[in-house]
Amino acid sequence: MDPNPTSPTSPTNPTHPSKAIDVISPIDRISQMVDQLADIEAIKQLKARYFRLMDTKQWDAWGEVFTEDARLQWGESEDDSALGRANIVSFVSQAVDPAVTCHHGHMPEIEILDADRATGVWAMYDRVDHPEYLLEGYGHYTEEYRKVAGEWKIHRTKLTRLHREFFRKTARETS
Repeated sequence: MDPNPTSPTSPTNPTHPSKAIDVISPIDRISQMVDQLADIEAIKQLKARYFRLMDTKQWDAWGEVFTEDARLQWGESEDDSALGRANIVSFVSQAVDPAVTCHHGHMPEIEILDADRATGVWAMYDRVDHPEYLLEGYGHYTEEYRKVAGEWKIHRTKLTRLHREFFRKTARETS
């Protein structure tokens, strides 16, 4: 140990490099904020594509909003989920292809965790007019995002419903 605590080489000196505070310039801070806002906007656009492509039944393009190893969960149980982009597209397309659907996402709460990870919560409303039933409800999507090759993708998404109305159509209503 250096006998002189005020010596620049002494680790007990408050000006020693090990005690240095990481100071960021105002320009660098503004640049970081702009990058973060751009990432948040990119995630908002991603979720808008998710809804539009699902409602217009563009399944190949819809699949591209997910990472290859994505998980879609629609209930409390792990059994109420599909794992992997291809399985997600297959499950959802079979469930809603015969239906006229309308999905809305509102009031996103997006947090950028680092350069390649983010989380979000979206309020949602949906209406599914299927030949056999009518479903209308609202709730929240809780999501994780990953940046893959410079593009944000949905990595995990869980739909939690706060309210759901489900009506079976009668033979007269379906003809």
